[in-house]
Amino acid sequence: MSFDAKSFLPGLTESPGVYRMIGANEEVLYVGKAKNLKRRVSSYFQKNHPSPRIAMMVARIERVDITAVRSEAEALILENNLIKSLKPRFNILFRDDKSYPYIAISGDEAPRLFYYRGAFEKGVRYFGPYPSGWAARESVQLLQRLFMLRTCEESVYRNRSRPCLLHQIKRCTAPCVGLIDKAQYANDVRLATLFLDGRHSDVIDNLGVRMQEAADRFAFEEAAVFRDQIRALQTVLHKQHVDSGKDEDVDVIVAVQQGGLVCVNLAMVRGGRHLGDRPQFPQAGGEGLSPADALLAFVEQHYLDHPAPAKLVVDGAESDTVQAVLAEVVERTPIVIAARFQNERAWVEMAQLNAGLAIETRLRESGRATHQLEALRQALGLAEAPRRIECFDISHTQGEATVASCVVWEGEGMKKSEYRRFNISGIEPGDDYAAMRQALTRRYEKVAAGEGVRPDLILIDGGKGQIGVAWEVLSELGLTSINMIGVAKGEARKAGLEQLIHPDGREPQLLGGEHPALHLIQIVRDEAHRFAITGMRARRSKTRLTSKLEDIPGIGPTRRKKLIETFGGLAGVKEATVEDLCRVEGINRKIAEQIYNALR
Repeated sequence: MSFDAKSFLPGLTESPGVYRMIGANEEVLYVGKAKNLKRRVSSYFQKNHPSPRIAMMVARIERVDITAVRSEAEALILENNLIKSLKPRFNILFRDDKSYPYIAISGDEAPRLFYYRGAFEKGVRYFGPYPSGWAARESVQLLQRLFMLRTCEESVYRNRSRPCLLHQIKRCTAPCVGLIDKAQYANDVRLATLFLDGRHSDVIDNLGVRMQEAADRFAFEEAAVFRDQIRALQTVLHKQHVDSGKDEDVDVIVAVQQGGLVCVNLAMVRGGRHLGDRPQFPQAGGEGLSPADALLAFVEQHYLDHPAPAKLVVDGAESDTVQAVLAEVVERTPIVIAARFQNERAWVEMAQLNAGLAIETRLRESGRATHQLEALRQALGLAEAPRRIECFDISHTQGEATVASCVVWEGEGMKKSEYRRFNISGIEPGDDYAAMRQALTRRYEKVAAGEGVRPDLILIDGGKGQIGVAWEVLSELGLTSINMIGVAKGEARKAGLEQLIHPDGREPQLLGGEHPALHLIQIVRDEAHRFAITGMRARRSKTRLTSKLEDIPGIGPTRRKKLIETFGGLAGVKEATVEDLCRVEGINRKIAEQIYNALR
């Protein structure tokens, strides 16, 4: 049955909404949203469609379903929910990239410089986004060296009685104890802001004026500080290759196809400085995916969540087409161009090179993962190589703050978006078996009810006891068809000597340190261990920090005040060693040990 577009399109509404392209056997081919449903849907039925992939999809359409909504925001939410639930074959989905880091400067009395991820807050100025956490942290360290702004939390800042280590190593001017006046510190904050805005010449000019003023007052040590700042800044700018020489914000987006894979690489230029790039691969690519299709899909998804800069330099799709897509998702459409000048061509070439390297790495890892999965299938005697592996681990400190982790390997690597932690409660402290039972029950009772994703293989970090409890849980839930194996640590906990424990009572299996299946098991097991430990530490820290010094025997108001003043707050007391605590007036070693143990 062919779709009669001529009779369907005239009756379409011009409201915002979501459309679903339906193929044979009620298969959902594509889900999209639009500001104007009539204009957007009509664009698919042109005689000469620019995308072969979309032309292929249009040829399969038998029906178009329309849902009109009240606003673009509602259309976005509905589209997102439908794509996740229906998984249409022609939708291109990239990994969730909402975690781009920023550099922030707070609006406090003595503004704080810090690395930040998350939702924006009022009163804080954000600079970025940066393509990676490394790039943002490197910039924070650079700003510390140049302008020596504080980075400490407000609670620590308010309770300092003496300068911290950062002041001693010349990374902070110690506004907490008044070693720099407010006007001078405010000027340093202003210079850091100008630097982050890309106004490097203004920063250098200002430092030059201050250096000359200090020299005129014969304050040569002060002048030398400004001189060193200027030299450091000039060195940074000199090392910054591919600097545009302009105070401009640009995103460089290229799409490269190689070895059957398509990679979209996003490079970020802020204030004329190239901050690095981030390669992106589609999670689901549909059929006939071209670089242009991938680039357009990435642009639409990325700029829904992140502000667009004033200019985009693109390679892999027509700039006019990219601009039309952006007009659908941003309020102020940036300028979209192909590379014209030398610096723009250099940015594009760098992005293309890094995209090619990312593809080579992905292909190499993909081949290795396929080999490891097949080796695992053979070693465990499975009918098919597992596509999804889930691994559980338990972590606690002497029974305190017990946390269970569940990490997921799917496809070609770890799928962090589906990791889960379980805060364990209601058990005897230190009872790992009860903790494992609780975690597995909470994870798989939904699977038993027909909800959630069913794994092909479950790994349990533990020996016979843990695997026995885990198998009991699966038996109670009627899920014994899921393959399960325990990973027991070898002699002296040496890597390569791990034993695989089978729930059916077979002899433990020793694969050997060079076996590719064991390499895969170690990767997943170690990730579960890491995820459990970080969760446990976070939970323990939160629990302990909420406890008060008042709860410790022998710590009265005078000693509490001394401790807070000496270490700048409860967080500082928590980090202190027994020897550090003993140096506080009125604290002997016995009391120091009590404090140390109580806060841990």
